[in-house]
Amino acid sequence: MIHTKGLTRTFRVKGETVEAVRGVDIDVERGELVAFLGPNGAGKSTSLRMLTTLLPPTSGTATVVGRDVVADPAGVRRRIGYIGQGNGAGHSQRVRDELICQGRSYGMDRTACHARADELLDSLDLRSLAKRTVSNLSGGQRRRLDIALGLMHHPELLFLDEPSTGMDPQNRANLWEHIQQVRENYGTTIFLTTHYLEEADTMAERVMVIDHGRVIADDTSARLKDDLAGDLITITVQDGEEAAQAAQTAERIASPHDVTVEGTAVRLRVTRGEAVLPEYLRALDAGGLKALTAEVRRPTLDDVFLALTGRSLRESGTAEQDGGKA
Repeated sequence: MIHTKGLTRTFRVKGETVEAVRGVDIDVERGELVAFLGPNGAGKSTSLRMLTTLLPPTSGTATVVGRDVVADPAGVRRRIGYIGQGNGAGHSQRVRDELICQGRSYGMDRTACHARADELLDSLDLRSLAKRTVSNLSGGQRRRLDIALGLMHHPELLFLDEPSTGMDPQNRANLWEHIQQVRENYGTTIFLTTHYLEEADTMAERVMVIDHGRVIADDTSARLKDDLAGDLITITVQDGEEAAQAAQTAERIASPHDVTVEGTAVRLRVTRGEAVLPEYLRALDAGGLKALTAEVRRPTLDDVFLALTGRSLRESGTAEQDGGKA
């Protein structure tokens, strides 16, 4: 559904060349839900804009649903749905009218438009809102309408650019329930950007991470967390001297990714923490050290970002050079 090779985008800013995207390779298979993540300024939005034909690449190639984004941008647009961060419907228009207008703009005949609009109104729980003007919809209702607009022409691939930004937790949960129904009902491939890491963690089969214009990770959420972050074991001991000894013991027996000491607390990142902790406690006991408390915490995708980039996804980066966010 998506195949890129060496995709690059540069900008000229104050006489200097700025590389927003640097030779990105992407492959997305039919039916996948892939989360494309990165801090602000990483190249995420620039990549998305190239894939949706809104921005031409400087070099490299990209085919989306079998069409070249440069040679056949209209062919790409006919086959994709794109739901941006802003609302796409006209505020003074009625919900059902907007859907029909969207279908007509894609060349669907009137009968097909009416049938498809009714289908989406039902599947996205918008039937009771069909005659309501867009300006009178809640934020969650507008986002559901945006998804309906993006699906009106039966796209094979749906781009979702931070679809739940600004929504309360209940509306976010409802939105994701509808997105999952869309996948089940239509087999739609979804390419997602989000700053809510728990969404990527629970919803996506695969997570891609971009930073400084390059893809730096591409795997399942579980494998990224195991390989790049590891479980966090935290123990506390009696005093700082014992903490230093406990850290040395950890280095000797646990093969940790890293070990830190803060006061009387010792923290170590390891693979399979639930198996390492009993062995570590036995080693401490054998060395005459007593752990006062002990816990294991599974890593999060935010831990993956810290391991990969040294910062959290939610930390702001630099603005993209063409006036948006990279």
